[in-house]
Amino acid sequence: MPPEIVKTALTGKQLLADPYLNKGSAFPEDEREAFGLRGLVPVHASTMEQQLKRTYENFRSKTSPIEKYIFLASLQDRNEILFYQLVQEHITEMVPIIYTPTVGEACQRYSHLFRRARGLYVSYPEAGPISKILEDSAPDDVAVIVATDGERILGLGDLGVGGMGIPVGKLSLYTLCAGIDPRHTLPVLLDVGTNNQELLNDPLYLGWRHPRLELEEYDRFIDLFVEAVHKRWPRAIFQWEDFSKNNAWRLLKRHQNHLASFNDDIQGTAAVTVAGLLRAVKLKREALKNQRIVIAGAGSAATGIGALIIQALREEGIGEPTAREAIWLVDTKGLVHEGRIDLSEEKTPFAQKIGHVHAAGLDATHPIQLDAVVKAVKPTVLIGTSGQPNMFDEALVRAMAAGVDRPIIFPLSNPTSKSEAKPAELFKWTDGKAIVATGSPFEPVEWKGVKTPIGQCNNAFIFPGVGLGLAASGARLVPEEIFLAAAKTLAAFDERLPGFEASLFPNLEHVRQVSYNIAVAIGLEIVRRGLASPKITEHDIPERVKGAMWEPVYPKLKRLMTR
Repeated sequence: MPPEIVKTALTGKQLLADPYLNKGSAFPEDEREAFGLRGLVPVHASTMEQQLKRTYENFRSKTSPIEKYIFLASLQDRNEILFYQLVQEHITEMVPIIYTPTVGEACQRYSHLFRRARGLYVSYPEAGPISKILEDSAPDDVAVIVATDGERILGLGDLGVGGMGIPVGKLSLYTLCAGIDPRHTLPVLLDVGTNNQELLNDPLYLGWRHPRLELEEYDRFIDLFVEAVHKRWPRAIFQWEDFSKNNAWRLLKRHQNHLASFNDDIQGTAAVTVAGLLRAVKLKREALKNQRIVIAGAGSAATGIGALIIQALREEGIGEPTAREAIWLVDTKGLVHEGRIDLSEEKTPFAQKIGHVHAAGLDATHPIQLDAVVKAVKPTVLIGTSGQPNMFDEALVRAMAAGVDRPIIFPLSNPTSKSEAKPAELFKWTDGKAIVATGSPFEPVEWKGVKTPIGQCNNAFIFPGVGLGLAASGARLVPEEIFLAAAKTLAAFDERLPGFEASLFPNLEHVRQVSYNIAVAIGLEIVRRGLASPKITEHDIPERVKGAMWEPVYPKLKRLMTR
């Protein structure tokens, strides 16, 4: 494919300051002459291969993950195409740097590491009218938006304006994993204050120094923002990211019927987890309908996983009441059951019937903690979304393993420091029988001379393909059913690198093919449901998806003359 031709009136230092048009040392002779670059760059015109070698040497010279993060962020800010080429070439090594787990530390230290603004900051005290901010500060052709209010960043809590690292990182993955053109993406930080006193006391904190907005005032601000977004970019795909458990489900339901939006923490996490679960039960030569599932943590991720499992079970012919009985949620106050009067709206559908609780030998008159649930239920599947490190301790895991031949254990909390268990421990406590996937990357585990790769239950295998499929089909809304389609598509992808055949998930080297497959499946589902742009047919979807996948190649620059 020939390089894109871009016409621009920028010259000299202004051209070098544009991260998409800047080629650094790689401007060819004709462009140096046409754009007044002689003397502004070294005389030797580097090839892309030379630039990649140079930047990778610099990357490797950094001694800590956060230094590597800063290096890559700076590269992205000055030469976007070189950034994506570099990360694409070293994807397994660099994704944990540009996203989880390293992005967590970057968000915590955001106001101290700040170098250059990226994205859009919609701050409450300067937000009116929001429509003017969107008009003045963002391009016309935005296709994908990722927005956060910074209240629940990974498992790290309220990081205020520091949460901007998450939308920036997620959209980098949209481009890297699914080829969404970075010029058509928009990261947004909705600055509604922070309840993190450490940040409020920090003289370098860059956000609004005010307690978080709450209740009607918060909702009114979000409503105004959503209305302005929908008016400005009626066909953009909107992703809610890292909102608190009190707001995540509520905001999704409040706006999903008039905005093409989804919440990756809820629906993306659910899809990638169900994909891993489908692979795991297939490995055991069993059916999903025969599993007993305990989920530790009952926030938005857990309830999203539970909802998608129920959808998958119903597709296997299981009635909804029976499907719900198979899922046991445990929160900080114990088992979620109908005898509790403190359940939030999103937990209520997963409340076990009292009769079922008693039939399992559990006493519902007192809080029922995780260890008691595991001993009574004898789960075949244990999923962690609690954010509590080491929650899956030796006693708990051995109790689970005593009741099942090959326990499926997914400690999913991010970053690594929040993981419910380490894979090596799970292998030790189950005599190597556990089938494990994790939320953060872990090295392969060696047990009795055999190395087993640990698949990462990484949302990067889901949301980029989902967003690509929605954008390529011109989706008006985002129905729940597409996430089961995404999960099944990921579960069906069999290609692995040598030595990783036993992993429940593909290697990141395969992620663009995975994203393409998912995008096609999503696009077809959108067309079948009558939610696509007019005149787009099922026949059109594969080519539309392929045509929407941008590659990081330097464009050919043409001088646009102005008067």
